[in-house]
Amino acid sequence: MEVKYKIIEITFVSQFRIHSLDEKFISESEQNIDFLIKEFDEEDSGSLFRKYKIQPKGQYIITYEKEIAIVDKEWKTVQCLPQNYQEFELLLLQIFRIHAVQRHMIQFHSSLIDFDGHGLMFLGPSGIGKTTQAELWHTYRDAVIINGDIVFVQETEGNFLGWGTPWHGSSPYCENASVPVDALIILKQAPKNRIRKLEGFEKVSAVSGSIFYPRWLENGMELCLETLNHLLCALPVYELSCRPDEAAVELAEKTVFGGERF
Repeated sequence: MEVKYKIIEITFVSQFRIHSLDEKFISESEQNIDFLIKEFDEEDSGSLFRKYKIQPKGQYIITYEKEIAIVDKEWKTVQCLPQNYQEFELLLLQIFRIHAVQRHMIQFHSSLIDFDGHGLMFLGPSGIGKTTQAELWHTYRDAVIINGDIVFVQETEGNFLGWGTPWHGSSPYCENASVPVDALIILKQAPKNRIRKLEGFEKVSAVSGSIFYPRWLENGMELCLETLNHLLCALPVYELSCRPDEAAVELAEKTVFGGERF
C-alpha cells in the first residue's frame, strides 16, 4: 500500500505505511514527489545490504543503528528493509535533511510556539526546559505548541518560517503547521529571571550548537551555514535565564514584543 507524505514542502511516497509518522502528515495532493521509499528485496541483497561491504555503484549507503538504506545519488529513491520502525524513522530524518537543506531549510533542536501568529523558538540542550517554556506560554498566553523538540526553519523571500514535523523526540507536541519566526531564545536555568540580547560571535555560538548539520552531503555544511548566516542577520537572539514560571513568560514577552498584544 503506497502512502504519500508531505512534510513542509517536501513530498515523498512510501510503499509501506510508516506507522511512526503522524497521520497529520499524510497527503492527498497531486504534487510531484521528491523521493520514493521502497522495500529492498532481502533475498537478492545478499551481504551487500546486511554487511554493506561493497559500495553500490552510483548509490549511497545510509545507516542509523541497525537500519540500512541504499539511496541513489540524486536522493530520489530509497531502498530499505525496516527492522525497527523507531530507528527507521530517524534514518528517514537523515534523508529528509538532505532535501531540506537544499531548499534553504535547517533543522534546530528546539521547541516552537505560535503566539498570535508570531513564532518563538526556545533553544538549549536536552533537559534545559524547552518544552516547559512552550507549555508556560500555552498556559498563560494561549500559544499553540507546534513542536517540542525538532523544528525546521525555512528561508523565504519575506521571512523565516518555523515548521512542525512528525519528528518530536520525547515531546508529545507535533503539529503540521508553520509560523513566521520573530526571535530565538536560548534557555538557561537560574534562580532569578533575566534576559539579554546576544550579539556578534556570542550570538552565533549560542545558536550553532542547536543545529543539525548534514555532513554526509558534499555541500551540506556550506548550504546550512549560508542559511544560518541569513537567519542570524535577520532575527534577534536572546538569552533567557529563568525559572519555570509566568514571570519568565512576561519578561520574554515584554522584551521581544514590547509588552503589546497584537
